[in-house]
Amino acid sequence: MIGVQQTAPKKLLVVSGLAWLFDAMDVGLLAFVIAALKTEWQLTPGQMGWIGSVSSIGMAVGAIFFGILADRIGRKDVLIFTLLLFSVGAGLSAFATGYTIFLVIRFFVGAGLGGELPVASTLVSEQVAPEHRGRMVVLLESFWAGGWLLAAIIAYLVMPTWGWRVAVLGSALTALYALYLRYGLHEAPHASGQRQSVGQSLRQLWQPTYWRATLMLWIVWFMVVFSYYGMFLWLPSVMVLKGFTMINSFGYTLLMTIAQLPGYFVAAWLIEKWGRKSVLVWFLLGTAASAIAFGLANNTAMLLTAGSLLSFFNLGAWGALYAYSPEQYSAVIRASGSGIAAGVGRIGGILGPLLVGSLVAQGVSLPLIFGIFAGAIVIAVVAIITLGRETMGVPLE
Repeated sequence: MIGVQQTAPKKLLVVSGLAWLFDAMDVGLLAFVIAALKTEWQLTPGQMGWIGSVSSIGMAVGAIFFGILADRIGRKDVLIFTLLLFSVGAGLSAFATGYTIFLVIRFFVGAGLGGELPVASTLVSEQVAPEHRGRMVVLLESFWAGGWLLAAIIAYLVMPTWGWRVAVLGSALTALYALYLRYGLHEAPHASGQRQSVGQSLRQLWQPTYWRATLMLWIVWFMVVFSYYGMFLWLPSVMVLKGFTMINSFGYTLLMTIAQLPGYFVAAWLIEKWGRKSVLVWFLLGTAASAIAFGLANNTAMLLTAGSLLSFFNLGAWGALYAYSPEQYSAVIRASGSGIAAGVGRIGGILGPLLVGSLVAQGVSLPLIFGIFAGAIVIAVVAIITLGRETMGVPLE
């Protein structure tokens, strides 16, 4: 049920951010689990790619379904349910006895994760004053770096000794946090807006008022998610391909992950100064350049520098995108519009890991693979420049 009071912005940031952190921890652990499963289950590069892709299939379904549902029954209840779905599924994955059952479980984990992210950003954006809204949503997204950092620490300290099952089992404990959310989070009584059917929501996204924003978001989300999951889910495995041991790859990935935090904080500071479009464009261009440099890196220093810059720019861009997306729509279709755009993006998340697995199996060079992702990012930049409008300071309903 929707509460009659709102949560204070700082408390809302922390409460929603911790849910975001737990989700990121699961995604981050998956990157390390894939590398471990390659050895335990003798997986081919194509099978490794499918683990990341089936999670993205679930995220696509979850983002669209739960985004539309959040416009019908409210943000808070959907946020709690999606967190429960993801945490219970993550716990069950620890008991998977083989590749196929692991894929099935990861689909449901992905559905919970995909639904939670756009709903949480919509909830926060609706309860913060216009002059602070963008910064607050970027700071919400910064919890993602905390989750990846926690995942890297767990992978580095836990997995070599106790294995991947013990590492992922901890994700199930986040179900307890979902129960706290039920009583610790309040939602604005107007947030759920006027109830519409799925068909009405989809048609309205392409009305003259919104079609440019919808087209822009769908292109940007697709390209950003395609490149992110293609690069980051394969990051530990790519480092092994470059000749590092699995333990060293985990440690180096941990160092690169730390660079995500200043990326978020710089983006949060700039987003209310430069505006959404400028921050997105420059951080995405930085991502493209860093991706090329990472693919070309041939020694430890270059690898760590390029990887850290990739983390800095890419995750700062993610924060800006989550702030920008809900601002494109009115309240009645805000969660739907953001959720469906994220769902379209998850199609890119399906294709990215599969593409890397296929290209690696064919012996395609890493510079060319990362060059493909850099090109995708440039397409997103063109869409923002030509189709996007600046929403800094614009009040939301």
